[in-house]
Parts: sequence; structure tokens; C-alpha cells
Amino acid sequence: MNRLERPPAALPDDADDLRGFYFKLLLGRASTQAALAAGAILATAIGVIAAGPAAGSIGFIAGALIGIAVVFAIADSRSEDAFFRIYGDQREMLVYGKGRLPEATPLLRKGDERYAERALEGDLAPGVPGTLALYTYEEKSTDSDGNRQTDYHRYTVGIAEVPECTGFAPELYCQRKFGLSALEGLEDLFRRSKERVEFESQALGERYEVFAGKGQDENWLRQLFSPSFIVWLAEAPPDKFAFELVDGNLCCYVSGHKKTAVQLDILRASTAKVASRLREEALE
Repeated sequence: MNRLERPPAALPDDADDLRGFYFKLLLGRASTQAALAAGAILATAIGVIAAGPAAGSIGFIAGALIGIAVVFAIADSRSEDAFFRIYGDQREMLVYGKGRLPEATPLLRKGDERYAERALEGDLAPGVPGTLALYTYEEKSTDSDGNRQTDYHRYTVGIAEVPECTGFAPELYCQRKFGLSALEGLEDLFRRSKERVEFESQALGERYEVFAGKGQDENWLRQLFSPSFIVWLAEAPPDKFAFELVDGNLCCYVSGHKKTAVQLDILRASTAKVASRLREEALE
């Protein structure tokens, strides 16, 4: 690859920033131009044979547009590849393509199919190894007419291991708050293995619902949610942040696939913060 074909070494702001670079690069190649021309000519021929010269003109335009759309999609994919490669290099994290994640918490076990579309492994903060991933789970269903459909649920997750706190909190869920407060008591009646943990913080209560496995040490949980940790949870994490802890496996997450350096850095730091706080309280 010559100098003009080499993407910038600096980290782009997001996964789309290099899309224009790769689009121009691909369109400038003789092989791409030949493929676009061949596709347009083939579409023209099909149109002429099927419905005459007028259809041939429409076929030519349609063939060219489809070809350009394909080139754009390839450029988009290469831009995302380059972004994550540079991000991983600069954060000293290994970058992986599509693969599986450990099914260690409820979110990571959801759906009929589940996978990471991209994953980065390395230190989330000094002394806190873990994984960042663009996680998707699929739910498949069939309607009354026999038509199958798939719903895709996408999250960006930060995963870390905190075995030190297993004996204190085998299960802990800090979830985004949804629904009406008046229904909380009714909802709790249907939770067989978890119970709500209440705190005297209005800011925390407005943003999160906290649940733990029944019979866990509530005093330890209240010490874990120290005033400074509560303030951090209420103010610092990204929008729609939540976390799950099961048998020392921590999964922090936000809805949607985040593909900007700022968004990934914030989730990376937030996961490290929660892991560090859990470890700190367990070791006291």
C-alpha cells in the first residue's frame, strides 16, 4: 500500500470517520471501476432484453447505483475495521472479530443466539483486565402465518472478573429504573430469587433499581454503596448504564453499539470503576 492508500495513524473520532477515505480509495481503483461498468452494462442488457431500450436506460442507472452502494458498504466496513484496530493499538488491547462471550450473567445468556460482533481485551484501567464488546443477542419467533422473524438486541458491554466479592455478593443487579414507582411492590412479589435493596439516596433511586440474591449480607451491600460511590453512579456513568454481578463475573452495559472513542472510553472507565469498588470493599 502506498502513502496515499494508507489510512491516518491517529485515532478517528468514530467508526465512520474513515468511510470517505476508503470510498474514494476503492472508486479510484481500476478493478472497482471495471466491476461497476460490467454491472451497469449487464443491468442494461437485461433491461433491453426484458422490455426494450427505455428499460435498458433504467437498468443502467439501477446497476450503477447498486454497484456504488456495494462499494460504499465495503468502505463502511473497512472504516470500522480500521477504527477498532487503531483504538485497540492505542489502548494496548487485543482486537477480535465476531465471536462468543462467556455466558456468565443474565444479559449474556439472553436470546436464541448471542455473540460479540467485535471485542477488545486488555486493561480497562491499570490493574483491571477485562473486555469491551459490541454484543448482540437474537430472539427468533414465528407468527400465526408461519413467517419467521428475528429481533436483534444490541448492547455495548464491559466485562471484568471480581472473584474477591463472590462470598459477599453472589448476585447483584444495578438496573436502569423503568415503570411506575407505585408498581414496585407488586413487581417484587414475582421476584423469587432476588430482593430489592433500598438506599436513602433520591438521586440513586431516580436512576437505578438495585437487587440482590435473597439472604445476602445487606450491611455489606450498604457499605459497598458508599456516599461517594452513589454520587458517582448518579452523575458519572454513560446514559442508560447498568451492571450485573454473578459469582464474581461483572458485566456493565449500555444499550446500543457504541462506536466512538469517547463512548468506548467512558464505558471502559465505568466498568473499571465498578470492578475496583467491588474489589475494594471485598478486601476491607
